[in-house]
Amino acid sequence: MGDWGRSEYLARQGIRDRRVLAAIANLSRADFVPAGARDAAHQDVPLPIGHGQTISQPYVVALMTEALRLRGCERVLEVGTGSGYQTAVLALLAREVFTVEIVRELARPARRLLHRLGFNNVFYKEGDGSLGWPDAAPFDAIIATAAPEDIPRELLRQLRPGGRMVIPVGGVHETQELLRIRRRQPGMLPQVERLLPVRFVPMTGLGAAPG
Repeated sequence: MGDWGRSEYLARQGIRDRRVLAAIANLSRADFVPAGARDAAHQDVPLPIGHGQTISQPYVVALMTEALRLRGCERVLEVGTGSGYQTAVLALLAREVFTVEIVRELARPARRLLHRLGFNNVFYKEGDGSLGWPDAAPFDAIIATAAPEDIPRELLRQLRPGGRMVIPVGGVHETQELLRIRRRQPGMLPQVERLLPVRFVPMTGLGAAPG
């Protein structure tokens, strides 16, 4: 059963992309959280999914997805599969989703769940998502569900000119900001837009630290 009520709630909160609202309406968030958290799955709050990770609140998922401006033909890289909820939203909106998860204990159940739900346009990798997926690059869009201290250069390199990356940036004890970054033509600095303050778990991996 989908979350039709949540879609209506998100529209009242300012989410305007009808495709994003429809995708969320067609998914049940309860499928993507541990059994002990299912009673709270309808709430607009982040929830723990184990191993020090969380599933983002639905409003943030919708906002980040809307910020990518997907039209259905894109190849999208997701850094941080988590429980697979954001992955599923992307898979309903893009042509292909390439998702990377560094925590094996999350990656494998998410893959099984998404397969059971019938998603056949998702490709999976276990490993360091801060380094992207070079063999599958370039991507039309990139989304990160964990926060590095600075914008990972390797991810930016894997973004197609004209493509968009939505990523939270900031240290554990800092105010993090959700950014939308548009890669411009070679030789031009990327365009960076600040969307809102957020709080995400830290991104781990070789490309997540500054420098």
